[in-house]
Amino acid sequence: MFKKLRGSFLLGIGYMLSPLSWWNDLFFNLPIALLFGYLVSWMNPDWFLPFTIVGYWLSNVLGILMMQMGAMDMFLGQEQRNPKRDLWIGLGGSTLYTLVVAALAYFHLLELPTFLTNP
Repeated sequence: MFKKLRGSFLLGIGYMLSPLSWWNDLFFNLPIALLFGYLVSWMNPDWFLPFTIVGYWLSNVLGILMMQMGAMDMFLGQEQRNPKRDLWIGLGGSTLYTLVVAALAYFHLLELPTFLTNP
């Protein structure tokens, strides 16, 4: 029972952080990414935007991995797990999603807030 509850919790939090919940980017992923970029920019102010993108990517990776762990806790037994494969799927999916969002922003199909653009 504890395993299923833990799986439900991980699946729910992972969904909120994952690319599958694009509407939650405003509430979860972007604040996490902006905080990450802001903290890193203390070392070098020019690093704000690149590390905001890295923070966004990391929050998506964490969400996908949490969803995978939660789903496996809920539906699969311990003997059917392949952590290495699951990690690669999580990294690949999150990286692809982040590249698509970065491309949309680069080609001005996605409007960036003014504080993220150069004056």
